[in-house]
Amino acid sequence: MNRRQRQHSRKPLCECWRKRRYSLAEKCGFCAIALAALLFFIAPALAIVPLAVFIVACLLSPFFSTSSFFLPVVSRGKSGQPWVSLTFDDGPDPVSTPLLLHFLRDHGLVATFFVNGDKARRFPDIIRQIVDDGHTIGNHSTSHDNFLMFRGVGRTLAEIGDTQNILADLGVDTKIFRPPVGIVTPGYAQAMAVMGLALVTFRRRPRDLGNRCINGLAAWILTDIRSDDILLLHDAPPRRATVAAWLAELETLVVGIDKRGFAVVSLDSLLGGEVMVKRDWLRNEV
Repeated sequence: MNRRQRQHSRKPLCECWRKRRYSLAEKCGFCAIALAALLFFIAPALAIVPLAVFIVACLLSPFFSTSSFFLPVVSRGKSGQPWVSLTFDDGPDPVSTPLLLHFLRDHGLVATFFVNGDKARRFPDIIRQIVDDGHTIGNHSTSHDNFLMFRGVGRTLAEIGDTQNILADLGVDTKIFRPPVGIVTPGYAQAMAVMGLALVTFRRRPRDLGNRCINGLAAWILTDIRSDDILLLHDAPPRRATVAAWLAELETLVVGIDKRGFAVVSLDSLLGGEVMVKRDWLRNEV
């Protein structure tokens, strides 16, 4: 990676919270109510239409990773360069993550690891190695509860806050969070605001089901890869294939990215903001 790719502003990504008073969902809700009230006096039978459209939008929006309907979401970069970033969810794992780090080291690549707090607590040495290798770390909740988006605010704050504390004990101050399974609901808004985190999703992902199905992983991503894409991958051990087969798919992906004229850069370079701060005492024994 050249110097230009490494440079980035020190602007915190969570500044979006201070710039936005009402979410798009709130604005649409106000408009839907106002329009329904107006139609009630003009054509009562149609008054339900704007409300129904709003409800459908609320139901569908969580399943679109690029949607900022409920709260600000970062799903791609803004560099304007032919750059992409690799992100890996659900680790660290004592088998697959060290092999992935070796792979990235051999290819001179950097990535961002969205880790689960309980795994970070169990495998602190891997967290150290991730950071020492020049990668960045994001918060992916403590237990990876697949239904966290439907839990109460207290549970959400605890899941995210506990992981922040675990990472802080390891010398990592991360500024970014990615929700389990990538579904964004209004329940995350308060947690992001309270903790000053930016919610980072992705624009492109494989149909790997958390590395349960790695066949064609690279081909699926490469069919629609664009500048400033955040790519979602996983570093959990493959369930129905060997680790060697998984790494071969990653090799195909990296080669394909290069052939298409894209460069893999750090997430902070892609986003133009600092995503993690490394504390000096990370090297100390825990």
